[in-house]
Amino acid sequence: MTEDKIPFNKQLRLVTREIHSVSDMLVNGKLAFALSANTVWAEGLLVFYEVFRYLEEAMDRHKEENLGKMAVEGMFRTEAFEKDLAFYLGNDWKKTYVIRPAVAKYLSHLQSLERENPDYLIAFVYHLYMGLLSGGQILKHKRKVMKKFQLSASLDSVKGENVTNFGDHTIYSIKCKIVSTVNEIAEHLDQKTKDKILEESKNVFLLNNDIINTIEGTGAILIKKLCLVSCICSVVILSYFYFR
Repeated sequence: MTEDKIPFNKQLRLVTREIHSVSDMLVNGKLAFALSANTVWAEGLLVFYEVFRYLEEAMDRHKEENLGKMAVEGMFRTEAFEKDLAFYLGNDWKKTYVIRPAVAKYLSHLQSLERENPDYLIAFVYHLYMGLLSGGQILKHKRKVMKKFQLSASLDSVKGENVTNFGDHTIYSIKCKIVSTVNEIAEHLDQKTKDKILEESKNVFLLNNDIINTIEGTGAILIKKLCLVSCICSVVILSYFYFR
């Protein structure tokens, strides 16, 4: 199948396949054992908060243009981020909040693209929201599993999970709408614009990786969990030799 016959959403996936795999490995390697810690989860929310807020404000600024058409009902997350951050960091978290350099660099890139052509931001809207609707849900479930393993007292709590909870809107319906919308928009874009959106798709993951690398606290938590696993394994092995 020639490239122009491939649906645009699949082109977006194909062009980022390699960097997407690298990004997945980074997330799993950095966060896999630390997800159950509220401090790490809150750090993850904090680094992406400004990015999602910027994109949502940009979609609103260009509501009558192609970028604005990407605003699928039920997908906006700014309010959800703020509720979760208030839960984890306290209601006054904004008073001491400072945008970290990697996030500022990310926002600067988005601002530059918006000035040049708002359509270029479609790459970020597509990948970030599809990522939240897919990978974000996986991380949410892994976090629950880790809490079960720890017999967490807050196991059944739904507080602090607003970002990954889309209420009455199903994950499937939102994803389908985003896919159909980006494909409809692409039908009316010139090749230069489509090529730029595909190019920027790679930057989505490069910039994501930069801000993920700033998440603090994962190292210490990883060491603690590895020590716990090591102790459990030692007890099991000693018990085996003692009671056999």
